[in-house]
Amino acid sequence: MSRYFLLVILHAAVFLVLLVNSQDQSGFISIDCGMPESSYKDETTGIHYVSDATYIDTGVSMNISSDYKTEHLEKQYWNVRSFPEGTKNCYTIKPTQGRNNKYLIRVGFMYGNYDEKEQLPTFELYLGANWWTQVILDGPFNITTREIIHFSLSDNIYICLVNIGFGTPFISFLELRPLDNDTYVAESGSLELFSRLDFGSSADQIVRFPEDVYDRIWSAFNYEDWIQTSTSLIIDSLDGDDYRLPSKVMETAVTPVNNSIVLEFYWLRDDPTAEFYLYLHFAEIQELKPNQSREFNICLNGDFWHGPVVPKYLRRTTIDSKSALKGTEFHVSLNETNSSTVLPLINAAEIYLVRQFAQSETNQEDVDAIINIKSNYKLKRHWQGDPCFPEDHIWDGLNCSYNGSDPPRIISLNLSSSGLTGEISSYIFNLKMIKYLDLSNNSLTGSVPNFLSELPFLRVLNLQKNQLSGFVPEKLIERSKNRTLLLSVGKNRNLCASETCNKKKKFIIPSVVSIGAIFVILLTAVAIIRSKKRIKQGIILDANARKANAEGNRKSVALKLEGRQFSYSEVLNITNNLEKTLGKGELGTTYYGRLDDATQVIVKMFSQSFVQGYNKQFQAKAKVLMGIHHPNLATIVGYCDDGTNQGLICEFVPNQSLERHLSDRNTSFLNWEERLLIAIGTAQGLEHLHHGNKTPIIHGNLKSANVLLNQHFPAKLADFGFSTVLPAVGYTDSTEDVTTTGYLDPEFYVSKRLNEKSDVYSFGIVLMEIISSRPVIDKTQDKTHISQWISSMLAKGDIGNIIDPRLKGDFHINSVWKAIDTAMACITQTSAKRPSMKYIVMELNECLAIERARKKESHETESKDSIEMVSVNLYNDSIPLAR
Repeated sequence: MSRYFLLVILHAAVFLVLLVNSQDQSGFISIDCGMPESSYKDETTGIHYVSDATYIDTGVSMNISSDYKTEHLEKQYWNVRSFPEGTKNCYTIKPTQGRNNKYLIRVGFMYGNYDEKEQLPTFELYLGANWWTQVILDGPFNITTREIIHFSLSDNIYICLVNIGFGTPFISFLELRPLDNDTYVAESGSLELFSRLDFGSSADQIVRFPEDVYDRIWSAFNYEDWIQTSTSLIIDSLDGDDYRLPSKVMETAVTPVNNSIVLEFYWLRDDPTAEFYLYLHFAEIQELKPNQSREFNICLNGDFWHGPVVPKYLRRTTIDSKSALKGTEFHVSLNETNSSTVLPLINAAEIYLVRQFAQSETNQEDVDAIINIKSNYKLKRHWQGDPCFPEDHIWDGLNCSYNGSDPPRIISLNLSSSGLTGEISSYIFNLKMIKYLDLSNNSLTGSVPNFLSELPFLRVLNLQKNQLSGFVPEKLIERSKNRTLLLSVGKNRNLCASETCNKKKKFIIPSVVSIGAIFVILLTAVAIIRSKKRIKQGIILDANARKANAEGNRKSVALKLEGRQFSYSEVLNITNNLEKTLGKGELGTTYYGRLDDATQVIVKMFSQSFVQGYNKQFQAKAKVLMGIHHPNLATIVGYCDDGTNQGLICEFVPNQSLERHLSDRNTSFLNWEERLLIAIGTAQGLEHLHHGNKTPIIHGNLKSANVLLNQHFPAKLADFGFSTVLPAVGYTDSTEDVTTTGYLDPEFYVSKRLNEKSDVYSFGIVLMEIISSRPVIDKTQDKTHISQWISSMLAKGDIGNIIDPRLKGDFHINSVWKAIDTAMACITQTSAKRPSMKYIVMELNECLAIERARKKESHETESKDSIEMVSVNLYNDSIPLAR
């Protein structure tokens, strides 16, 4: 009795210590997103939440609908911050612990129809420079959370929401909790929470702070063949334990109903490359008799994994996987040993998915410098997240260098015409790798600082049109004379070259180059940087294609100058009274025309059933489309918005469509390399529509008939953006109204919405046409869809019949396999699992590189032999299967 009493006293003391420690929120960052500038204490957890106003400077604060604001809904979900503007919006979190520390980061989302659109968005999350996850919401009332354990190498942690064209991103809350660096150790990468299980607790019990000092959230997990057991005593941790699991979680456990039931649980993952870490937590909560013992082994997928395990009475122990678990199916079972007299027991478990964040963030010194420059000049630019990543979201006015796995460096800063006042910021000196600096056309005052001459890599310095005074440092003048620096300081009335200059005379440095020359040099430098990026991504164009693209660019410039509004009478004049019809569909009729300078154009006049009710929107959106220019997009040179007559005037491409070139009726023939170049051009055009503009543009009508080819075969996409200029296109009940049968994303039948992944699906169908030269819908009685036919061929391992027989084996089989695999990935039924167009471009360029390497080696028989080998070894792991 006295022993029991002492035990109770001891555990009461431990409980008091834990209780005191649990009130400590030092290092916690708890942000209620969209809340006005204030703070509050959560009634349940005692956690102090603050507004996100100081963590982000974009987005709008919104309230969820009152229909969803119930009395049991936590206050963190009452508001959201929504991001209707910009593709990437980022929170900047600066923990007091700083870099080289481990943190639990959690974000939460509840739609609650805050925008009254009743349309659930899908968007992506980035952690720093790296893609983290995709947020897919289950319903307006459902709460979605994402949680990750991340070791930060920088002082600032960026949580970025990226618009991928599926609706406006938003966020309800953001939380950060410091962890002990010795916990949750992975060989590489960060650990995203997959599941956290509290065995044996009541179904409605949620355990988090203050019981859990790290504010992990534990949910009940039970099964009908398990017996729930518990204790009222406090569960302590072993000495040196850093996981510090809450006693409330460890006080409950489960055991099997009887000896015939195995205590086991499992999880599945359809990605064979996925890696997991498993943490199992045990504590004996039953005071066993002297003749009793509990001992068991842990098995994973039927194989011995760890053991024997003997849980200690009222003391917690953790068993974890020291290395990542790989596979698609995981079964964990606890099997009693022969010496055990009681059944196995488990209290809690955690499962984490490995996220490999391979991309290094921008050099920290450069980040600190550019943030200080922004603060110093109070710049209002949309500078958020990592300055140099993702590469398609690099900060406006910056260019960066990328050297393998080394952190990117900022090498160019253009703040021309940015309203800068005051002196030239000393923080610029911290950009040690800067090569190009443009501070022209501002209101900068003071002298030209000496530190500019000490930047070792600076090659271009433009300080024109400011209010600088004093003397230009001699070292800058020397570097200018030595032609190691292009210096421009003109139009600074009180700026002199040396102390001996006559202040009554206007001094001009002889070696100062004109702003025009500097502009040309800057353009050249940017072109070199972009060229390196393109080489890095594997973009390869032959001489003919480059020549054709150059010609296309020149034509685009000329056509751009013609961009204007046409009256309907002018349309009649251009088309010679609608004399020559090129095509007709539900959207409208396409005519051939010529401008006054004999430039050939296509005139697309929309049917009245589609334009009705959108007259005011059409003109503004048509102007947006006129501003899109890319070598792989047919330029829109004008529009007609005259009463009930609405249409677009587009560039004419003379060599007909891809559909005609692939058809059996056509006498021309495309070899495999030409087909890949067309596929790459089409993909690049779509990628530019999706990510090359302020707002993503959806093609909405992609099919082989809308892929136009000139004499050198570079693809130009026509008929793009109809879902933008005609909103009805995205919500019609007729698939024929949107695109030709067979190309339409299956998800459209449910959502009645088009998005970027709808274009990806359509591209996959076009790519299948390019590979096989088969029609999308078979003209036989069965009317088999091309995707069904290719899938059936793949199931048989019959790749030889998929490829256009006219190619006669003149291709590299691995190039074809990769192209087929890419096409199959594009038509995945779930749109969220389809790749981006940027990834598709990279994959197709690899296909092209493989094919060109084959041609260079001139092994003509290799492809035929490879077909037979692949047919035999179709299910060998070393061969990628089309999915």
